[in-house]
Order: sequence, then C-alpha cells, then structure tokens
Amino acid sequence: MNRTRTNDRFPRTRNGSADSGKGGSRFGSSAPRRSGGPSRSGGYGRRPAAIQGEFALPKTITPALPAVEAFADLDMPAELLAALGSQGVSEPFPIQAATLPNSLVGRDVLGRGRTGSGKTLAFGLALLARTAGQRAEARQPLGLILVPTRELAQQVTDALTPYARSLKLRLATVVGGMSIGRQASALRGGAEIVVATPGRLKDLIDRGDCRLNQVSITVLDEADQMADMGFMPQVTALLDQVRPEGQRMLFSATLDRNVDLLVRRYLTDPVVHSVDPSAGAVTTMEHHVLHVHGADKHTATTEIAARDGRVIMFLDTKHAVDRLTEHLLNSGVRAAALHGGKSQPQRTRTLAQFKTGHVNVLVATNVAARGIHVDNLDLVVNVDPPTDHKDYLHRGGRTARAGESGSVVTLVTPNQRRDMTRLMAAAGIVPQTTQVRAGEEALQRITGAQAPSGIPVVIKAPVVERPKKRSATSRGRRSPASAARRASGRQNTVGAVA
Repeated sequence: MNRTRTNDRFPRTRNGSADSGKGGSRFGSSAPRRSGGPSRSGGYGRRPAAIQGEFALPKTITPALPAVEAFADLDMPAELLAALGSQGVSEPFPIQAATLPNSLVGRDVLGRGRTGSGKTLAFGLALLARTAGQRAEARQPLGLILVPTRELAQQVTDALTPYARSLKLRLATVVGGMSIGRQASALRGGAEIVVATPGRLKDLIDRGDCRLNQVSITVLDEADQMADMGFMPQVTALLDQVRPEGQRMLFSATLDRNVDLLVRRYLTDPVVHSVDPSAGAVTTMEHHVLHVHGADKHTATTEIAARDGRVIMFLDTKHAVDRLTEHLLNSGVRAAALHGGKSQPQRTRTLAQFKTGHVNVLVATNVAARGIHVDNLDLVVNVDPPTDHKDYLHRGGRTARAGESGSVVTLVTPNQRRDMTRLMAAAGIVPQTTQVRAGEEALQRITGAQAPSGIPVVIKAPVVERPKKRSATSRGRRSPASAARRASGRQNTVGAVA
C-alpha cells in the first residue's frame, strides 16, 4: 500500500489532497465539518427498524472505506506498527479491520461489538495515530476517552500504554476513589490523552485543572452503561466542551435507545459497524441454566467455587458478596470480594490477585460486569440471576474473550424460572437447561464442581517494601554545610512570616 503522508502526521484524503491547517480541515474531506451535529428531525436518512429493543442504527450517508486484512495495510506510524508486532498483535479483529480505515481519516464511528471483541484497540489505535507528533499544553489534553467505571478506565489505560509509549504520548487516568491531587498534577504536567470517568473529570474541570477546548478526538466506550448509571447529563456537558468540529467515536457491546440521544446530537454521518448480532450472543460461549432447589443452592455454589481453575461469581448486593466470600474462605476456597463498597486500592489489588491466580474465585456485584479482562477465564456463574438481559450479556462477556471458549452458568430456583425464560428470550439466547443437585454428576460435568477442602484459608495482601527509615543516630549527624543550609532556611522562613 502506498502511504503518502504530510508532515509525517496527517494522512491524505482519498482524492489525494493533503489534510492541513487547524480545525475541521485536518480531519479530511471524508469527515464533514460539524456545526452542532445533525438535527433531531433527520440527518441520517431512513433508519432501519430496531431489533431486540435497541434503537435503529443510523444509515451511513458517505460510503465507508473497505475493511483491511492486516495492520500493515493501514496508514499508521511505523512506531505503532512495530509496537503491535512486539505485543504479538498480528491480525486485526473484525471490528478493528472494519473501523480503523475510516477512523484513521477522521470519520465519526458508531461501533457495536460484544465485549472482548477488540473495541479498545479499534478506537485506541486511531486516537493514538491521529495524535502522534503533537504535544499537549498544561491542563489541555488533545484526546479524551470516557468510560463508565474505574476498572474499565484502568483496563483501557493498560491496553493502550505500550502503544502510547511507542509514540511518546502521555496518558492520564482520571477516576474517582483515587488521589485527585495526583491526577490534577498529571494534567498540569501535560497529557495528550485522558482516560476518564465522567464524575471525576467534571470535578477536575470545576477545579480549573483541566480544559477540554483542545480535545479534537473523543471516544465514548460503553456509552449505554454510562446512561444506565445516570451519567448522561455529565457526558453531554463534557461533550459540549470539546472542539465542535472534532472526531467522535462511540463503541459499545450493546446500543439501546438511551444512546440514541448521543448518536443524533454528537455524531455526524458516522460509519456504522456491528460485528455481532444485536443481542451480542457468541457462538464460542455455552449458556447453561441450572435449576436448583433453594435449600441446595448454597452447597452447589460452594462446590462450583471449589473447582480447579478460576471463576467469577456474580451476586446482586455487596452484603451478599461479602457473606459468600467469607463462607468460601472458611470452606477452603481462595476467594476475594469485589464491589463498590471497596476502596479503589482494594479493588485494584483484588483484581491483580485474581489475574495472577493468587485468588481463584472472584465474588462480585455488577461492578465487575464490564472492564475486566482475564486470560483463560472459562466460567462465569450467576449465583443471583441478573434482572436485565444486558447485564447478563456483559457478565457473560468476562469469558469467551478474543475468540476463546467459555461457559456462563446461571443458578435458578423454582420461583425465578419464568423471569429467566423471559430474560433469555430478550437476550436472544437458547440455553441448555439442566436440573441439578449438589454432589451430582451433572453439576460436576457442566461446571467442574467438587467438594471443598474444608480447611480455612487467609488471603494476605502482597508485601510492599517501604524505604528504610533513618536511625536516630544518622538523623542527628549533619554536615556543617547541611546545618548552615537549615539555619539559613529558618532565617528565611522567619523573615517571610515577619
């Protein structure tokens, strides 16, 4: 492929003219200049009928560029291509192959793909490639990625860091539950890309530590969850502050009518790509509904947790998570709890222990339903069935990631069967239904369940080495020059106060 570049930074448009200058012209002729976004009355042409309760996707007006077969076919910096090779990323996933040719020339993108399908690199590579060679001023990032949860923010940052480093771009992660002072310091020092949750970013803007007027590329990841969590007013307020002619990319595993507002208001003639069917069900994932009696459910859950290998178990409430975790630890199962009541350092440490295998069972609320990637995780268990089909799909999406296989098991008591049938129908899934009891062969065959050891275990926090404190003797010995400096400092301080 002939890669003609201008100033080693901006690609040429399809008709061969160079992208140059500032504002909307830098995004290429294939990205129309924005003037407040399309009107609510239209702007996308006729829209197809909605499926599975989702809104009807807009029809692309300007034809999309065709998908590529290899990253080398894309007009990206050589350093970025080399970083992909060093990370062992050889071929693009379908959503990357379809959207990157268009996002790299500045087109707005509306991408739908199940969790684990490669969305992070689909938007991340375009954002990094188009920001390469630029330098952000203090408090004025050039690119913004908005995500709904702290865990997803950290995962996006971890995924993009090696590629950003190859281009000498600085990333800043802005989330609640962590030191706002340190985050403000990172922004004051200059960061080209900010990965943020809406609430904390708003706080930093209100403090004067961040301005979005130079943000020319904005990404919304898992926008439907941000709407479900009540972030929509904050999201729209933030989008109103970025450059109006800039590029917008919206990616999610599911797109419902709550996201329709964002699409109509902020995306201009987007390239629309959907990797998977609307429901998001995957062929590499097995779905099991296990009918259990209420009195037997607790024992069955314990036996599943005692299996060989890792498993995520979802429950509805923080209290239920803590109780089950304590029971599993007392039963000899290496388990840890993850929910919104934990501090961010605790949540980060728990996830690290689960990913490294120090903990075998992660017991969690829906806080773990998105933004967690664990290699070789082949089982997810809904101890408490979800109430919404989207929650089911996102919980299940923790397994069978990146083309791997996995199973999602839901424990259903007799009074939950009717609701579960409706949920599965809404999700477009036909599960395998089995009546099971604790200790029986069917439970072992489907989940790998086995009897726990019964020997209580204690999960200790990793030992962190701290710098050694100076002894009293060493603190008392000061050189004459040091003593003089300290005396001078005291004099200066007194003078300043006076």
